[in-house]
Amino acid sequence: MGIKSFQGARRQQSNTADATSLTVSDYMTTNLITFTPDQSIESVMQSLIKHRISGGPVVNDKKELIGIISEGDCIKQISESRYYNMPMQDQTIEKHMAGNVETIDGNMNIFDAAKKFLEAKRRRFPIVENGKLVGQISQKDVLKAAMQLKGQNWK
Repeated sequence: MGIKSFQGARRQQSNTADATSLTVSDYMTTNLITFTPDQSIESVMQSLIKHRISGGPVVNDKKELIGIISEGDCIKQISESRYYNMPMQDQTIEKHMAGNVETIDGNMNIFDAAKKFLEAKRRRFPIVENGKLVGQISQKDVLKAAMQLKGQNWK
């Protein structure tokens, strides 16, 4: 009696190639809510609440990425302003944003991006081309990509 294999039929190799050739730029958000360094902390907080986002890129007048501002940065400012009894109205985000921003390559494979999210413990990565901010990929974007690929061979 022959040995039976319980492995299902394999898909054609081309489907697997399609799954692994999906890039960050296929799933990144390009219609971004951005901030400027001279914006007030309060205006950023209003924008985060209004748009239901947890943070966003800070750009200069040439659309070059100079930082990221997050809910956490705003919370820290709220706490410090109360502790030092200083009004927040005059505070701009320039001093409170994260300045050394790690970016991700738009040509990176979506699975490599997922690994980078795990290693870096970040919620989002900006994508920069020729010095200009062109998009942003979030953990949720990677989840969407995975759901669209559901059922394909992931190699």
